Amino acid sequence: MKDQGRSTRKRTGGRRRPVGKKRKHQLGREPTETQVGDAKLKIVETHGNTEKARAIATDRANVATDDGTRSATIESVAENGANPNYVRRNIVTKGAVIETDEGQARVTSRPGQDGQVNAVLVNDE
Repeated sequence: MKDQGRSTRKRTGGRRRPVGKKRKHQLGREPTETQVGDAKLKIVETHGNTEKARAIATDRANVATDDGTRSATIESVAENGANPNYVRRNIVTKGAVIETDEGQARVTSRPGQDGQVNAVLVNDE
């Protein structure tokens, strides 16, 4: 379980005494590491009686080009600034550069939060 409450450490590195107990609204979740593969969604309940569709795996991306948006097939992850190991493990996060049948594209959405991959074509300069 992830705790989103106040840190137990000070800026100087010293310990901070707990003010109260952990609360339900401070609860966090493990990150959804969306992989390239057959599409699989997970529905998660959130605050305010709403739901999030988390993409566990996906093989499609909505790629924006100069003349519109097309649905493209994701082949692999080319680079990922969040974590170099994500490239080897084919994990898609926001900001990752993916190989599609339309060409290389940078992911602009958060697949672990939105459940879909939106991307913009990267111009080879």
